[in-house]
Amino acid sequence: MGLGDIADSVTRQIEAIGDATSEALFEPVIRLGVTGLSRAGKTVFISSLVANLMDRARMPGLVAASEGRIQSAFLQPQPDDTVPRFDYETHLSAMTGPAPHWPDSTRAISELRLSFRVQPSGLLGGLRSARTVHLDIVDYPGEWLLDLALLDLSYSDWAAQVLDRIDTREQAQGFLAKARTADPTEKLDEVQAKDLAASFADYLKAAREDGYSDCTPGRFLLPGDLEGSPALTFAPLPKPDTIPRRSLWREMERRFEAYKSRVVKPFFRDHFSRIDRQVVLVDVLGAIHSGPAALEDLRRAMAEILTAFRPGTNGFLSTLLLGRRIERILFAATKADHLHHSQHPRLTAITEALLRDARDRADFAGAKTAAMSLAALRTTTEERLDHDGQSLDCVRGQLLDSGKTAAFYPGALPEDPAQLLKPARSGDTKWLEADYQIMRFAPAAISLKPGEGPPHIRLDKAAEFLLGDRL
Repeated sequence: MGLGDIADSVTRQIEAIGDATSEALFEPVIRLGVTGLSRAGKTVFISSLVANLMDRARMPGLVAASEGRIQSAFLQPQPDDTVPRFDYETHLSAMTGPAPHWPDSTRAISELRLSFRVQPSGLLGGLRSARTVHLDIVDYPGEWLLDLALLDLSYSDWAAQVLDRIDTREQAQGFLAKARTADPTEKLDEVQAKDLAASFADYLKAAREDGYSDCTPGRFLLPGDLEGSPALTFAPLPKPDTIPRRSLWREMERRFEAYKSRVVKPFFRDHFSRIDRQVVLVDVLGAIHSGPAALEDLRRAMAEILTAFRPGTNGFLSTLLLGRRIERILFAATKADHLHHSQHPRLTAITEALLRDARDRADFAGAKTAAMSLAALRTTTEERLDHDGQSLDCVRGQLLDSGKTAAFYPGALPEDPAQLLKPARSGDTKWLEADYQIMRFAPAAISLKPGEGPPHIRLDKAAEFLLGDRL
C-alpha cells in the first residue's frame, strides 16, 4: 500500500466518523446505490421509485406507507455539490407526459435527495415526534462498478484474461486481428495506440449491443471529458517474451495503471465506498433472448462485481471504526411486465440461480440479499388468447418500433433454472428446446389520480426491502 492509499484510507475513516456521528445524533441518511447493466432501466427505476415514494397510493408493500407513518416526502438539494443532480422532473415527464416515451439514459454519476417526515413505530411511537430521514439516491453506470475488479489486476493479467475471453466472439475479430499483428516490443507509435484503443472500444460497444455484460473498461463506453486522453488510449495485447523500455507494451501498461489510479480509485473513494444500500438491476430476459453465451457472461459479471461491494452490518461502532459497509443488496430482474404474472416466479427463480455465486458471497459476509422480478413502469396489460387450440398467457402493449398495439407471447420460461444455466455454462451456442423472444414496448399513456405514482410491478416490495427497516 502506497502513501497515497494510506492517506485515502485515513481520510475515509475521518469522514466516516463525522458522517456516522451526524446521522446517529441528528437526521439519519440512507445512501442507496442504483446500478444496472446493458439497458436494465436505471433511469426509469429511479424516476418511478421517487414518484411512488412521494405519492404512495400504489405502495402497499412499503409498511411505513401502508401504516400511514410517512407524513410527507419531498425533494431537497443533494449534499454533494460536485455531483450532477439526477434530472427527475424531466425523466418523469418523459414517462408520464401527453406523449410518453422512454427517457434518455444517464451516462455519468448523478444524485438525488428525497427526505421523509416519518412517525416512529412501536408502543411509544405515538408519544414521540416525527423525525426526518434522508434518502440519497446515487445513480451510476454498471460498467463503472465492473471496473472496480480491475484494481486487483495487473495489465498483464487483465490483457491475458480479456484476449482469452473474447477469442471466439464475432464482435471482437476486427480488434483481435489488429492486436495480433501489432508488435508490442516496438517503440510506441501514438497513431497505432489510438487505432488499437478505438478498435477495442468498437468491440466493447458491439458486445454490449449484443447482450454481453463484461464490457470493461467502462469509460471506453462512457468516456465523458476523458475522451481522447491517454488514460483511455490502451488495449489488451499479447505479452511478449521481452519487454523493452518505451515499447508499445510498456506504454499500454502505464496507461492501464493510470486508468486505475486516476479514474477507478477516485470513484471508489468519493462515491462507492459511501453507499450502504444497493440495488443491481439486471436484464435477465434480454440475456436469455441473446442466448446461452450472454446468459453465462451475465452470471460471471454479477459474481465479479460483488467483490466490489463491502457487505456487512452497519452498526454505529463498526461505522466509526471501519467505515460504511453495504448491508442490503437487491438483485432485481427488470421488465417483468414483458411476461404474464404467472411466469414471474420462474423469472425470479432464474435470477436467484443466476446470481447464486454472488449472493452466497454476500450472505456469508453478513449482508442481507434478495432477488425479485419487477417492472418500475408497467407498460402492458395481460390477456389470455387461444392459438392452435392452445390457451396462451399473453401481454399486450404498444410496440416501440412500429407504434402498433399487439398481444405477445414470449414463450414459457422453464420451471427448473438449470435448463438454462447448464447449457450456458457448457458453452452451447443456442437454446435447444425453446426460442425465447422479447419485444420492446413503449410507455403506455396513463392518467394518474391525486396521490398516485406511475403503475409498477413490485416496486413497493423492493422499497420495503431496501428502506423499510430505516423508516
